[in-house]
Amino acid sequence: MTKLQKIDQAIRSYYERESVADKLIEAIFYSIDAGGKRIRPSMLLDIIEGFGIELKTCHYQVAAALEMIHTGSLIHDDLPAMDNDDYRRGRLTNHRQFDEATAILAGDSLFLDSYGLLAQADLPEDMAIALIKNLSQASGTFGMVGGQMLDIEGEGQQLKLEELSAIHRNKTGKLLAYPFKAAAILANQDDATQEQCEQAGILVGMAFQIRDDILDVTASFEDLGKTPQKDLIAEKSTYPSLLGLDRSYHLLEESLNQAIAILQELKVSKGFVPDKIIRMIERLRLHA
Repeated sequence: MTKLQKIDQAIRSYYERESVADKLIEAIFYSIDAGGKRIRPSMLLDIIEGFGIELKTCHYQVAAALEMIHTGSLIHDDLPAMDNDDYRRGRLTNHRQFDEATAILAGDSLFLDSYGLLAQADLPEDMAIALIKNLSQASGTFGMVGGQMLDIEGEGQQLKLEELSAIHRNKTGKLLAYPFKAAAILANQDDATQEQCEQAGILVGMAFQIRDDILDVTASFEDLGKTPQKDLIAEKSTYPSLLGLDRSYHLLEESLNQAIAILQELKVSKGFVPDKIIRMIERLRLHA
């Protein structure tokens, strides 16, 4: 099996037990199987390998838990009370395929079950606790969910660049930084190396959001698999609206270059092999 297939298998294995509510499981897998790129878990696995660690079942379980959080967030983001979107990954959003209540519960399940999957992984107790703690901080009140709240509050306002950066650092950035730090934890790296990895992840997270903002105003539905120009309609501040497209492209490039520079430093100081993760990061570049 490929890495992506093994990530999906780790999720399926978690749910291979007697079902309490069949419709809930159906709704969960409707979004899990919607064809996402698995960027976050793939980064996690590539960085683990970069540290010379052979991938095991437990690593795929950590990657799968991360993907569960991300997919749950997409289900909730698309709800009428949030971004109110009809399409995700090229097909109907979860609440359009089923109903709002089912979509809410499917998202809830993915958020909570991710920690159940992490707890099942065959890892040293202190390592498992560190992974759970960091995933909670990246995805909950002090990360993704908190950032989403800031994003809602910022609708219809002309935000300063610092305020926009704070939104995206939490809403998008921290969950993209998690695979970098989690991989360092799984590779038994020291605190300083963990911090370096996390900083690289923060830069990639920033680049990812800038890229998303650019594509929202330049790409088509066919390219995105979701409704374009949603931020414009919602009167949200974005990097292009504050900086213009040219400066946004420049900031995207600068963020990616800085992240790659950190990974190259780790190659020298820790013998890290960055080739796979750099190839993935390079795919985030856009051509103006």
